[in-house]
Amino acid sequence: MILSEPDLVRWGERIGREVLPPLVVALRGPLGAGKSVLARAVARGAGVRGPLPSPTFNLVFRYRTPTSEVVHLDLFRIRDPDELPELGWDELGAPGEIVLVEWPERAGDRLPEHRWEVGLSMPKGVAPLRGVTVRKVGDPPALPPLPVEPP
Repeated sequence: MILSEPDLVRWGERIGREVLPPLVVALRGPLGAGKSVLARAVARGAGVRGPLPSPTFNLVFRYRTPTSEVVHLDLFRIRDPDELPELGWDELGAPGEIVLVEWPERAGDRLPEHRWEVGLSMPKGVAPLRGVTVRKVGDPPALPPLPVEPP
């Protein structure tokens, strides 16, 4: 599916508002594809207020809301999955948590069994639109459907 950035943001906000945690979303795609845009939208929808910096240098940010906790990880600088426990990886997915993982391929086989895989791309010739694929792994909670493409 091809989405505009505003549609991607609206979908992310719906995820944050409507999902029943615990939820893990693995965000895949090249630099600039919109992983952080979607992660911020999910966090905003879940009720996070204030600045939402990229966790590229800090690796992980945790945000509490009245009803959940949003955990945003960026594994780009992880060289080996053995580094993950230092980030609290083994405790992720607690009740009430929404976990958003950028660069999930760096986790190797340590990704949670139940998750959504969201692939983002920048299709040639349709900038600034985003290609979006969604794949269910295991039995995660339902996500709201992607917005319908315009006719």
